[in-house]
Amino acid sequence: MSYPQYCPSPRELDDLELLTTGALVPIVAFNEPDSPVTLSLPGDVQAAAEIAGGVELVDPEGLPLARVSLPGGAVESLTHAQYGPFRRYYLSPEQVREQYPGRRVVPVVDALSEQQVAQLRGAGPVLLLAFVGTGTPDLTPTALIRATLAVAARLDYAAVVAVPLASRGDVTVDHALGAQVARTYAGDADVLALPDAADDATYAPEVAAIIEADQPGPEEQGLVLFFTGLSGSGKSTLAQALVDRILEQGTRTITSLDGDVVRRNLSAGLTFSKQDRETNIRRIGWVAAQISRHRGLAVVSPIAPFDETRQQVRAMVDEAGGAFFLVHVATPLEECERRDRKGLYAKARRGEIPEFTGISSPYEEPQDADVRVDTTGRTIDDALQDVIDALAEAGYLDLRTPPEVEQRGTHAGSAPAPLVEQGRAPATTARRNPVSDEASAPTEVEEGALAPVSKPLKVLFVCTANICRSPYMELAARHLAGNDPTLEFASAGTHGFTDEPMNQPMVEVLQPGTTGHDDFRSRRLTTAELEWADIVLTAEASHRQFILDDNPALFRKVFTLGQFIEAVADIGAGVHGRELLGQLQQRRGPATADLDVADPYRRGDKAARTAADHIDRLLRAAVAALSSAGKAT
Repeated sequence: MSYPQYCPSPRELDDLELLTTGALVPIVAFNEPDSPVTLSLPGDVQAAAEIAGGVELVDPEGLPLARVSLPGGAVESLTHAQYGPFRRYYLSPEQVREQYPGRRVVPVVDALSEQQVAQLRGAGPVLLLAFVGTGTPDLTPTALIRATLAVAARLDYAAVVAVPLASRGDVTVDHALGAQVARTYAGDADVLALPDAADDATYAPEVAAIIEADQPGPEEQGLVLFFTGLSGSGKSTLAQALVDRILEQGTRTITSLDGDVVRRNLSAGLTFSKQDRETNIRRIGWVAAQISRHRGLAVVSPIAPFDETRQQVRAMVDEAGGAFFLVHVATPLEECERRDRKGLYAKARRGEIPEFTGISSPYEEPQDADVRVDTTGRTIDDALQDVIDALAEAGYLDLRTPPEVEQRGTHAGSAPAPLVEQGRAPATTARRNPVSDEASAPTEVEEGALAPVSKPLKVLFVCTANICRSPYMELAARHLAGNDPTLEFASAGTHGFTDEPMNQPMVEVLQPGTTGHDDFRSRRLTTAELEWADIVLTAEASHRQFILDDNPALFRKVFTLGQFIEAVADIGAGVHGRELLGQLQQRRGPATADLDVADPYRRGDKAARTAADHIDRLLRAAVAALSSAGKAT
C-alpha cells in the first residue's frame, strides 16, 4: 500500500532535516514522549496514514523527502534538501566533526556585536553554529548567515555552519533544545555560549549594513492591508479609497487584490462553497505575502469570515517578513442589509443562497484587528480617516496630509487653442483634446447659448471598438446638451480600431439633427484620455473592469452608464455636475451585467435600434444630471 503524502509546515520541515542528520540526538523520531519535536497531520491524512502504516513527507514542490512510520514516528530519509541560499553551509554533526575536529562550538542566534567578537578573539579555532530555523533568529536566515560570515572573516580560524533549528515559541524549551543540538555538533569539544548583546551594543560596519538592509523600519517594510467585514459593510469601498490615497502620495508601490480580478486570474474554477471561498482567501493571502516579501504593499478586502483563515494569512505574511495590518469594517448587519442593492441578503433569508455570511453562515469578528471602522452614516473620507490615523500611529504609512494639488486653469487674458483633430469636432460644439492640457472653446455661440464656464465637466464614453456604442453615446450626448458649456464629451475603445468611421447601422438610428457622424473617426483608449476625463461611462461592466485592471486608482470615476443612472436615481433630483460626482462616491451601486448596453455590432438593424433606444433613455437622465446649467433636454 502506498503512503499518503503530506507537505509539512516550515517548522516541521526544519525538524525533519535535523532528525535525518542526527542533530537532535537523543531525539530520533517525531512525537516521542514529552518531546517538543512533533508532526501534526490533518485529519484525513492522519486517518489514511494509520491505515497505510506511515506517511510520505514532501517539500513544497512535491519532492519526496522522507517516510515517517505510524505509530512510532520513525523517519526514513529518501533524499535531502539540495537547493536554497547558502546550502553549502548546512552540514550534519558527522560532517562537522570530520571537517572541523576539536573546534569550540559557538551557538549564534543573532548578529554578533563587536563586544561579542572581542570575546571570541582569544577562544582559539571556533565553529560559529548559526541557528537559522523557523522563528529562531530575529534576522532572516540568509541575513544571519551573511552577518556570521562577515564576523568569521575577521577572526583567525573561524568557520560557519547553518543549522535549521526551529523555535517552539517557549523560551525554556528553545534554550534546552539549542544547548542539546550544540552539544551534539561539538562532540568531545567545548561549547562556548556568548552572553546576549547589550542594548547599546555596537556592530562592525559590514554587519550593521546587513542588519539595516534586513530589518527595515515600519515605513519601509512590506505591508499587507487586510480589510474584513460583511457583504455591504463598505470594506471594498474603503480599501479602494485607501489605494487611491496611497497612489496619490506616490511613495509606495501597491497592488490591489480584490473582487472579479482575483476570481478571474487567480481563483478561476473555484465555486462559492465554504471550502472554495476559504481557498480563495488563502490564495489571495499567499500572493499578498509574496508582495510583502519584496517590500511591496498589498491591499485585499475579502469577507474572510473565519478567524482560522485570517490567522493563516497573517502567518504567511509574518513568514515572508512583512507586516499584517487588519482592518475590521464593523458595519452592523442591519445596515449592510439596508444597503443591499443586489438583493443578496433577501435571497439568503429566503434560502436561495446557501452559506451566506451573516445569515446562514457565521462571521467571526476579529479580536486582533488593528482598527475597527463602522461606516454607518459616514462619508468615505470620514471613515477612511480612522484607517489612516491607525496606520500613521503604527508607523507604516503617514497619509494624514494629502499631497499638494496644482490647480491648472486658463490665465486671464489668454484663450485655449481650439482643437482640430481629424475633423471630429462639430462646428458648434466644444471638443476636448485628451492629450493636451486645455479644452477647445465653441467655435460658434448661437443666440441664446449659455454663458461660458471656466471648467466644464469632461465625460468620456467607452465601448470595445469605438465604432458603435461609444460614438453613439458621444454624439447623442452632445446633441442632447446643445450648447451647454458646462459639459464636454469624448469617446474611445478598449480595443478600438484606429481611424475608422462610425458603424453605419448606428449612424442610421441617431436622433434627427444629430451631427458629427460624417467626420467621426475611432481611436483606442489611452492613459491621457482617462486622465483627461472627470467621469468615464462605459457600455458594459467588462469595459469598466478592463480600465480598472490597469488603473485601479480610477475606481472613483469609472462607471457603466447603467450603473451611473441607478446611482443618480438613488441620490435624487437637484444634485448636478461636480456635486453629483462627489455624492456618487458614497452612493454607487455595483456594475452588474444586467445594466449593460448590449453590443449591436454585426447583429442587424434591430439590434442597432435596441441599443440606440437603451442608450437614449439612459443619456437623457445622464446629461441632465451631469449638466451644471440645467439646460439639457
